[in-house]
Amino acid sequence: MYKVALNFSDGRTHFIGVNAGETVLNAALRQGMTLPVDCREGVCATCKGTCQSGSYELDYVDEDALSEAELEKGAVLTCQMRVSSDSALQFDFDSTLCTSAGPEQIDATVKAVEIVSESTAVVHIDASVRAGQLDFLPGQYAHVQVPGTDEWRSYSFACAPNDRNQLKFLIRLLPQGVMSDYLRDRVKPGDTLRLKAPLGAFYLHQITRPLILVAGGTGLAAFLGMLDEMSAHPARYTQPVTLFYGVTQAADLCEIERIQGYAEKLPNFSYHNIVMQENGGWQGPVGVVTDLFEEHHFNGGEIDAYLCGPPPMVDAVKNWLDQREMSNSHVHYEKFSAS
Repeated sequence: MYKVALNFSDGRTHFIGVNAGETVLNAALRQGMTLPVDCREGVCATCKGTCQSGSYELDYVDEDALSEAELEKGAVLTCQMRVSSDSALQFDFDSTLCTSAGPEQIDATVKAVEIVSESTAVVHIDASVRAGQLDFLPGQYAHVQVPGTDEWRSYSFACAPNDRNQLKFLIRLLPQGVMSDYLRDRVKPGDTLRLKAPLGAFYLHQITRPLILVAGGTGLAAFLGMLDEMSAHPARYTQPVTLFYGVTQAADLCEIERIQGYAEKLPNFSYHNIVMQENGGWQGPVGVVTDLFEEHHFNGGEIDAYLCGPPPMVDAVKNWLDQREMSNSHVHYEKFSAS
């Protein structure tokens, strides 16, 4: 059985299992997902989506349903689609049009909290009470309820899905913030954290070109999940992967040993760190993350770039790319605001 992620325009994701030889539409309906459908014969295009990752075949597609140009870009009809690998599909309609498409709610347990610096914490979560693996796409996030309050905050998974449901988040600590205050002052191992997941349209797509990852601060979390996935299956990921990671001060750098470990597992992986404020004996580059960029990193304008971090960083990187000929590149980004 293959695992297929159905991603909707409202940022929600639902996973289904698809048997060999079964159409994606039939598999979805079998599992309570009412994807839009009309003719079921590859003619009306009501069940149209886009395959962003995975291998598949289409039984029949009428020329008026999908053009050759659309087919080349991965457009599919789920009533005619038979996958031959785990896959991810994107739909341009909300999950509200389908039943059973909302995020799952899970009660997990705090295992440990590492206060890395005044502004960064690493939170380890045990969700093993859940029966079966919690599925999400590397790069997606969860809504997390702050214990003792009605407040919820969103954090990217800093890990890939795993059968033990051991999860991790990188959380920015603010001088005043409901989650920050909880982590600094009240958190205890064994506390219950309520999660809603998976959510988000920022995730790792199929890689066919050199990959550029640009992280600002705790935006690194999304890329740790992606790199976990890549390092677990290095034979699938042969394109060069370059991570650029910028923080305010050297003390904010986290998971460095883990990043170094990726270099041992992924032969085409490299990384570059930079800090904005020179202190703490830091001997590396000082400045903003775009100061690390060199033209040779960008493969003549044919790359896939992923940007995750505070809005000013994401905007600065996008502006840097816009000033160059990057029409053959794909840029995916996620901005997050302090809260």
